[in-house]
Amino acid sequence: MSVEANPLLQPGQIGPLHVPNRVIMAPMTTRKADRDGFVTDETIAYYRARARGGVGLITVEMASPEKAGRHRHFELGIYDDRFIDGLTKLVAAIHAEGAKAAIQLGHGGGHTRIDIAQEEPIAPSDVPHSVQEGHTEVIIPQAMTRQRITQTIEAFASAAQRAAAAGFDAVEIHGAHGYLISQYMNGVENKRADDYGGSVENRARFACEVTDAVKRAVPHLAVIFRMNGDDFFSGGMTHKDGVEIARLVEKSGADAIHMTGGHYRSTPTAAIMIPPMWTGYATFLKFAADVKKQVSVPVITVGRLGRSSDAEHAIRSGQADFVALGRPLLADADWVNKVKASRSVRSCLGCNSCVDGMREGRELYCLVNPEAGRETQFSGRMPLRQGEKIAVIGSGPAGLSYAALMAPINDVTVFEKDHVIGGAFRLVAKAPLFQNVPPTEESFQDYVASMHAMCLEFGVQFKMQVNPLENRSLLDGFDHVVIASGAHYRWGLGAAMRALIQSGLMRRAPLKRIAENKTVRSYFYSRLRAGWHDDLGIMKKERFSVEVIGDAARPGRSEQAIHSAYEAAFGVKISVKEKIVG
Repeated sequence: MSVEANPLLQPGQIGPLHVPNRVIMAPMTTRKADRDGFVTDETIAYYRARARGGVGLITVEMASPEKAGRHRHFELGIYDDRFIDGLTKLVAAIHAEGAKAAIQLGHGGGHTRIDIAQEEPIAPSDVPHSVQEGHTEVIIPQAMTRQRITQTIEAFASAAQRAAAAGFDAVEIHGAHGYLISQYMNGVENKRADDYGGSVENRARFACEVTDAVKRAVPHLAVIFRMNGDDFFSGGMTHKDGVEIARLVEKSGADAIHMTGGHYRSTPTAAIMIPPMWTGYATFLKFAADVKKQVSVPVITVGRLGRSSDAEHAIRSGQADFVALGRPLLADADWVNKVKASRSVRSCLGCNSCVDGMREGRELYCLVNPEAGRETQFSGRMPLRQGEKIAVIGSGPAGLSYAALMAPINDVTVFEKDHVIGGAFRLVAKAPLFQNVPPTEESFQDYVASMHAMCLEFGVQFKMQVNPLENRSLLDGFDHVVIASGAHYRWGLGAAMRALIQSGLMRRAPLKRIAENKTVRSYFYSRLRAGWHDDLGIMKKERFSVEVIGDAARPGRSEQAIHSAYEAAFGVKISVKEKIVG
């Protein structure tokens, strides 16, 4: 499809802001700021990569307008003038790559703790909140007085002015996902009997006053309001409420409405906030479509829109004006440029490793793209091998990742003993859990297909139903051989285990509960399997060099398997900080 015909690549307007295309980077906590909240080189490198990748508007992660609202350790700061210099450097880096820059102003409200914010949490009412940040605690926030409400509204306006001073083109007010403004919007967390509680209009009053104050403070910036289409819990904000509140916020000065969904109290799981693979694609598009019928400002949609066809449809069908991408830009920072060039994009699995790891205390990372969050570590690195003929044995995630990385400057052939590519990933899709979410075959198939397509674009040859480990002559003429053949079950259990997984019994009671146990899963994927071993040293006698990666080297988790492919390609040891927050 030509650039002219692709609606994603057309310019758009949000209030006073001209955006070069319809793709917005959604805000995602990174922990790349320092402990005090200052911008770091890692912060800049991370956002610069997505701006360089073609995104029209980069939305920098949630930053609280006042200290009491900080919801994460290592959260970016904007509640004081001392943060402006660092934010100015960040904006300059984004602008230098041709993108526009926004920052999300979000207040944790009752969803934080004293050890994080260093101040007592505040909320509409003193309703208990379960807060996970490394560990989990239940806190009871202080109910906000009228004076405290006014103070917080003024803090939002002041933060917006700091954003303007730093050079941002837009600010996004975070009214979703169970943070302070969202807490006012639902009747479970808002028990107030004054003008800020009760009716939908009253529960929306705080949101409207914040929006009005911000727009008055920075009339020359675009003001985006992000909100839920549904809280997904009894007593929460409903879809009907959401449409009405969107109209009220527009009247208060919002230049665009960003529709998402989910809350920390959502049932059956709060995971719906960042919809995992089992939710399907384009999860929240219906919310944007319904709101768009009721407002005159642009509407932004978000939620599993990483397939370019889905993103294009959202715009072309008139259901939304802009598409926000979060996890897809972790999986592939060059998403927009690749769509523009009609190239294949590395697919996001929707495994939620990124957000689950962050909540457990890790820095931001992506299972399928080890460069995400490690941009400074990979900066300027070229593949170790150039101009060589390379054989990759195995087409699982490690083999495909290595082949895709090396193919642009090498002649790469992938050998697969089966009749289809994907390796053990084809079985993982039938397991009860992958990481912490129920897997779907569609998501794994899309990922494998995207990696296959990337390899083909760089000229990788695929030879199916052959095994060079059994027929060494197939490797004649190669300079380097990478064994990514995966692991096998010990004691001849392979056929039985594959049959058990494929039967689907592991996704049903009583086996499901056993199979979801972390200890059982670790044993099942690691200790019960063995990698590849050249016991006779035959490969060492060959003229080519040999390298073993993925589960063939060390059976374990998919993250480590893909890491090993990048380490082999670039000669770098990937640093993994399992937990930086206690």
